[in-house]
Amino acid sequence: MTPNFEDIMAVELKKEIAERYFGFRKMIEEDELDLMQKMKYQISILEKRISFELIRIYILLKDEELIQHFMELTGWEERLFYEPYITESETIRKKVFKGIKVRGLTKGGRFKNLVFDTYERLVEHVEHYRGDFEEIETTRETINEEIKLFYRKNDIGNIMGFLRSMDSIGGNEDTMGITPAVGSPSTLENKMRLQEPPPIDPELIDVPPLIPLPNISRDLKKLTDKAFKMHGGKILADLPK
Repeated sequence: MTPNFEDIMAVELKKEIAERYFGFRKMIEEDELDLMQKMKYQISILEKRISFELIRIYILLKDEELIQHFMELTGWEERLFYEPYITESETIRKKVFKGIKVRGLTKGGRFKNLVFDTYERLVEHVEHYRGDFEEIETTRETINEEIKLFYRKNDIGNIMGFLRSMDSIGGNEDTMGITPAVGSPSTLENKMRLQEPPPIDPELIDVPPLIPLPNISRDLKKLTDKAFKMHGGKILADLPK
């Protein structure tokens, strides 16, 4: 039997709706996958760069009072990744200083350069982390808004009702590759409905900004001198060669 005009239009409309829905769904799924990868990368930056630089500084300063003074200089209220035992652990010291080069001619100069170089890297890592963290938050919100906008323009309930009516006209053909089960429209609708993007991984903490080195170099030099007089020589001697 030759299809009539209504049947042809029904098929074309179903095809258009399917392409629009699944095209949008694929785009959102790809965006969410990219978001998850970015979060995973940021966690590695936090754990392997920011935490290591901080732990190096904690070990170099060692003394509780000096560490507290350092936190006040940098503008941080919380000692991230700090535990008292890390300043005494030989295993941690070898791990975080492995591959770190120390420059300078005198022991005092080498110790001061080690603290300053570590802090400069920390500032750089924190700056990049904060920028990428903000981008992740913005991306997640954008995905969420795109989903909301799609549903404002495309009501899934109405789409499913329309497709079921088209099936009754077009001989119960599959709808977008799925045959709606009788009596379960809400189940299929729930399966089709896009959920909001995953929340920000709780491991991605909000790291505050650091004061640039030039702004605190004089006070940090005094702090470094105190640390060197107290235990700097021993720390340098214990560092991995």
